[in-house]
Amino acid sequence: MKKNLVYLPYGRGTLTYEISENPSRYQLIQPNCELPRVRNSREAVQKALASPIGVENPWAGVGENTTVAITVNDKTRPVPNKALLPPLLEVLQTKGVKKENITIYIASGTHIPMEKDEFHLILGDEIPQQLSVIPHNCDDENNLCVIGTTFRNTPVLVNRGFYECDLKIVVGDIEPHHFAGYSGGVKSAAIGLAGRKTINTNHKLLLDENSVIGCFQQNPLRQDIEDIGSLMKIDLALNAVLNQQKEILAVFFGKPDAVMKAGIQVVDQISRIPISHAYDIVIASAGGYPKDINLYQAQKAMTHASLFCKPGGVIVLIAECEEGVGSNGYLEFMRGVRNIREVIEKFTRSEFMVGPHKAFQIAKILQKHQVFLFSSIPARQVESLLLKPLTSLQEVQNLVNQHPGAEIALIPYATACIAAYKKE
Repeated sequence: MKKNLVYLPYGRGTLTYEISENPSRYQLIQPNCELPRVRNSREAVQKALASPIGVENPWAGVGENTTVAITVNDKTRPVPNKALLPPLLEVLQTKGVKKENITIYIASGTHIPMEKDEFHLILGDEIPQQLSVIPHNCDDENNLCVIGTTFRNTPVLVNRGFYECDLKIVVGDIEPHHFAGYSGGVKSAAIGLAGRKTINTNHKLLLDENSVIGCFQQNPLRQDIEDIGSLMKIDLALNAVLNQQKEILAVFFGKPDAVMKAGIQVVDQISRIPISHAYDIVIASAGGYPKDINLYQAQKAMTHASLFCKPGGVIVLIAECEEGVGSNGYLEFMRGVRNIREVIEKFTRSEFMVGPHKAFQIAKILQKHQVFLFSSIPARQVESLLLKPLTSLQEVQNLVNQHPGAEIALIPYATACIAAYKKE
């Protein structure tokens, strides 16, 4: 029988999964690749900047005395800042804005703030030398200010320097998000530059049944993010939509809500995968670096994979996790916890906190599925998180062989795929 090969992103490389028996058992699930990448990224960004949506003149009143804050995501997001930022900075220069009046804020959220020697990873070599770059720290109370409360009673504490600038621009990408519906728009600042109390309160809304992948207008957590962005008075968004190779498919610029509306239409074309039924086994890659930089990030792929998997089925998550688990809060929460029931009981009786929320999300998936993790995290630590470790592709194949009649889905880019069940 002819052998079939499937390439699964893993860290900064790929793994080759060989289907050597009964290929009809397998279904390869990938994002829609029909949309072409832009031929010239620079020209695409320039065109977007010249054709703002949702606003007639985004640069009204901007001049040499205008202070500008630009938010970018940290190293855990594959945003093509090196393509997006230079044309934006050129436009600001043509409007007379001085370099000393422009500050780049790295949206860390609750992540560990990036160090200066890492800035080039997301900004290239020149921008950190030319402009002030500030990584946000959600626990630095001296650099936070209270600006109000959202409609859902989230207290809004945000980065003071960003908030006090005259013109506030968010730069990022739009893609499916496992509980905020979609990333992009104001989210990079509304969460990335918020205080921990704001993030914890907002993220508690993930317990709502409508806080799910691919839901925007009816998603309470995402709409709370929109309220935070409104209170922050975020003026403009420059967002890209990427394919699985991290190439730009589309760029949008203008008012954040208009940018989100336009971007979601493109994302849905790529990500909503029509399927008629769920699978017995789902082998899913998080998509490689940086989506699998740690388990904290890679867990998102587990959520996407679960939507393709039958109740009682098996999920195999392929994620290198070069930085390990990625959350001390998650690890500390799991210390001494022995089973899924204890995770849920402990989480339910505790104050909601980002970090431990990962334990709860994974436990909810474990209630319905067996989850195996193929990663570089030590097996004993994987087991302490109630996951089952796999240490080689042969072990993955052995697992498949234990289920001779199973239908298997292979998903190389799980976070880019949303299961869309066909109506019978």
